[in-house]
Amino acid sequence: MIRVLIADDHPVVRQGLRTFLGVQADIEVVGEAADGAEVVARAEALTPDVILLDLKMPDVDGLTALRELRERGVPARVLVLTSVGERARVLPVVRAGAAGYLYKDVDPHALVQAIRAVHDGHVLFAPEAADAMLAADQGGKGTTPLTEREGEVLVQIAQGRSNREIARALVVSEKTVKTHVSNILMKLGLQDRTQAALYAVRHGLAER
Repeated sequence: MIRVLIADDHPVVRQGLRTFLGVQADIEVVGEAADGAEVVARAEALTPDVILLDLKMPDVDGLTALRELRERGVPARVLVLTSVGERARVLPVVRAGAAGYLYKDVDPHALVQAIRAVHDGHVLFAPEAADAMLAADQGGKGTTPLTEREGEVLVQIAQGRSNREIARALVVSEKTVKTHVSNILMKLGLQDRTQAALYAVRHGLAER
């Protein structure tokens, strides 16, 4: 079972999500939170696998809550589900450790698939959010083409695999994988694995 904590300041939204997710055979809603401080407290007490996190909440907002969760070492994967359409909000959320960023107009069945994907270690961003993140972070820089092997490693990163798992899958050493990852980040002008995974998703590489 995937244990989910719903964080949103609107009771109607929380109830709707709880009702829909409650009929999924592999998902259990373990709790709700109405503001950022409550999210952190409930996450520590309930140990959910995935947190559905709204950004606009009273007192402590979603981004602040996300940073606090990471500072406290809460292992739950965070999937932002927001109505906030400002592109400038996306990059700070990614850097704070979110595993996904979706908008509230997402198809309900797509949301369920997103929860499963994030739980399995993937990153999943709405196309508009991925565009905003990449545009903000790369600043229009050109990229150097990847080798075929680097492309294979990038696909594996997008599928949520660790260096050790990638090494096993490609039958190479872990040290070789680390070198490929460093080259990928350098060539694409990216800072970390999350951004590399987003790049792969945006360019249709993740599902190879």
